[in-house]
Amino acid sequence: MNQQELIAMLYRISKIMEENRNYLIELDRVVGDSDLGLTMSDGFLAAYNTVSDGTELDLGKLLYMAGKTMGNKVPSTMGTLMAAGLMRAGKTLKGKTELTEHEVCLMFEAYEEGVADLGKAKPGDKTFLDGFHPGVQALGEKLESGQSLREALKEAALKANEGFEYTTTMIAVHGRAATRGEASRALKDPGAAVAALIMKAAADC
Repeated sequence: MNQQELIAMLYRISKIMEENRNYLIELDRVVGDSDLGLTMSDGFLAAYNTVSDGTELDLGKLLYMAGKTMGNKVPSTMGTLMAAGLMRAGKTLKGKTELTEHEVCLMFEAYEEGVADLGKAKPGDKTFLDGFHPGVQALGEKLESGQSLREALKEAALKANEGFEYTTTMIAVHGRAATRGEASRALKDPGAAVAALIMKAAADC
């Protein structure tokens, strides 16, 4: 993955968040404060815009810049978590001007670690990670088995969406949804929806 392909991926993520703004608002209205669609569309657009000119050749620095801008633009809980993912990926890939398939996987793994470390969450807590983690796992497994990056990303997107749908079997541990206890089980997690959208955008290359 070269610089232009990475920038294009950030563009697709910003685009899919804009297209699903109202969908995320509706999901978040049930368990949050209805601002998720605005936060994700505005935040990822700011992240893309800050690197879209292609002047930063270091892909690690590019991702870090995108994350820092997003964190400043949308300093909400979810905005800060997504920014942390970008910044951790940036730190992991600092000095790289092109990414191998393995390093693309490392980028997604680092993104997950950044979100998990800041949010103090783990898979099964009914959060973003329950969509993202299955996708990251699938990406690594498919690349290891010899599939192309394109094929592996498509499988990752499928597994991320399955993970999102599976959140209806979980009791929320974090955020406002957690106050509902058992009643939170039937609800789809908005954060996991964001994860599924990120993976879908990454796969649509």
